[in-house]
Amino acid sequence: MPPGAVGSRRGMTVNPIQLQKYLGGLDYPTDKQTLVNKAREKGADDNVIQTLQRLPMDRFNSPNDVSEAFGKMR
Repeated sequence: MPPGAVGSRRGMTVNPIQLQKYLGGLDYPTDKQTLVNKAREKGADDNVIQTLQRLPMDRFNSPNDVSEAFGKMR
């Protein structure tokens, strides 16, 4: 698995760059549900959506907060 990637049950991986690709243009601070909604609007696949839903934080002040929460999942 590539460094920084988190696997899913189907064996596919998501990395922080993929997450940020779907969250571009989002206003911070924000909450987890807004992250999920934005990613869906931008066409994120189920694996990305599930990863966002599993993030261990509910509020995010910046894209860096999202990356840090993602890193805690590994």
